[in-house]
Amino acid sequence: MGRCERQRELARRRKRGEQLKKLRVKFAKAKNQGDKEALVEKAFRISPFAVLETAAP
Repeated sequence: MGRCERQRELARRRKRGEQLKKLRVKFAKAKNQGDKEALVEKAFRISPFAVLETAAP
């Protein structure tokens, strides 16, 4: 039997968290601004409210 909707929802949520964690690591290692912008765009597609960089004081 298939998964119920709640289990699929939780799986999508866990997968999104894993993807964002990987993107944050890549963002921290990124050297130039072009790479960082590309990673921010990718994170925005996954989760619009995700924050990869901290605001400068």
